[in-house]
Amino acid sequence: MTALTLSTAGAATLRADALVVGVAKGVKGPVLAPGSEAVDKAFDGKLAAVLATLGATGAEGELTKLPAASGLKAPVVVAVGLGPVPDKEDAYDAEALRRAAGTAARALSGSKKAGFALPAGSVEDAAAVAEGALLGSYAFTAYQGGENKLAPKDAKSKDSGPKQPLAEVTLLGGKARDKAYKAAVERALALVEEINRARDLINTPPNDLYPESFAAVATAAGKEHGIKVQVLDEKALVKGGYGGILGVGQGSANGPRLVKLAYTHPKAEKTLAFVGKGITYDSGGISLKPAGHNETMKCDMSGAAAVFAAVVTAARLGLKVNVTGWLALAENMPSGNATRPGDVLRMYSGKTVEVLNTDAEGRLVLGDALTRASEEKPDAIVDVATLTGAMVLALGNRTFGIMANDDAFRTSIHEIADEVGEASWPMPLPADLRKGMDSPTADIANMGERMGGGLVAGLFLKEFVGEGIAWAHLDIAGPAFHEGAPYGYTPKGGTGSAVRTLVRLAERTADGDLG
Repeated sequence: MTALTLSTAGAATLRADALVVGVAKGVKGPVLAPGSEAVDKAFDGKLAAVLATLGATGAEGELTKLPAASGLKAPVVVAVGLGPVPDKEDAYDAEALRRAAGTAARALSGSKKAGFALPAGSVEDAAAVAEGALLGSYAFTAYQGGENKLAPKDAKSKDSGPKQPLAEVTLLGGKARDKAYKAAVERALALVEEINRARDLINTPPNDLYPESFAAVATAAGKEHGIKVQVLDEKALVKGGYGGILGVGQGSANGPRLVKLAYTHPKAEKTLAFVGKGITYDSGGISLKPAGHNETMKCDMSGAAAVFAAVVTAARLGLKVNVTGWLALAENMPSGNATRPGDVLRMYSGKTVEVLNTDAEGRLVLGDALTRASEEKPDAIVDVATLTGAMVLALGNRTFGIMANDDAFRTSIHEIADEVGEASWPMPLPADLRKGMDSPTADIANMGERMGGGLVAGLFLKEFVGEGIAWAHLDIAGPAFHEGAPYGYTPKGGTGSAVRTLVRLAERTADGDLG
């Protein structure tokens, strides 16, 4: 994990591999952002003109490297675009700062230390820069750079393995001795460490991450951070009647698990339950996915990874709220023992479900987990899942959908997601779509109308939420796993989508604002 420090040193005197400054897009060319004053002075006040000569405009995501002026201790200056100049000089959008810091951090991979002289005039700005720089520094290298046994014993390979992330981020311009600044940076560090742990889990190949091994990771984290962890294995699931989780997992040699993580605070007045879909690999089961749709299905446990990360973050921050996480873990595989289309499963709630498509498995494991979470009567439940391709068709690859049984709660989640920089959109749960899941054989089918499939899945889940409990469903199928080139602080692969939203919800609830 990249180290993070607040420094009282000036940008001109900091010894580092590079200095990062912000540049906004002005009407007549690039405009230097607050924080860059000392660097500009070293360029005799001509840094903006030099950048313009090099083609910089200040557009978001733009990055320009140039040799440092003689008055600077760092040898390189990195100018990163912040987008349009804000109406007020210091009112840079937090998400623009996150993305700019992430862009710079990615460009500085392999470096030991970089000073970030981006706008940090407020605690919120400093936190955004810290989050972006740490998120942008992420790299998943666990399976790269191993020993080449075919190479000569005495040969020194020119390729010593993958380029390592930026080792240290030093934030400049903030108030290093101010308690609020220190707390904001410490929060950013704890949050991003857990987001990056979620990313690691999502990126881990399914031959190494399966229900049992995921449960072991959760158990170890629980011991480290004072979280009570309970793991239900196959025998316990059979005894408890968890037909949805068992039905999905029965086709695999790796048995399913239901993991409960419980963080409690002695002064908590509210309890939140987070439920995560944890399909560690999704082949589609008997309803096998077509070629070209299997390669990234290790990411189908992204919801469980987000829930796990959020609970651990709440514990690390000591939030005055009880947070319980439920990880519904299974591997969906075809075999002679797998659930067949046409089979009927009896869920933990007692409802029977006719399985029309075994690739609509996430709603089955979530149904059991939602019922179990409801039994503990939390003040609210939020489930997170890479649930439907239909949601990707509706909202694209960068935005998750929000459905809920309470309009005010849905609005609150949407506002929170916007606040922390996660793109989301409120979606309806049209009552007329429920009829399409009527079954002549069981209480409900796991499939309904094809059109509006993401909403149909939400309606299915709603059936398993306890009466009177506020519930929201986040379908993160689009943003959970990024297959394109990295941008901002978003890497290729697992992103850790929804963690920031869940953590901020927990913080708001701890402050007495459940929404």
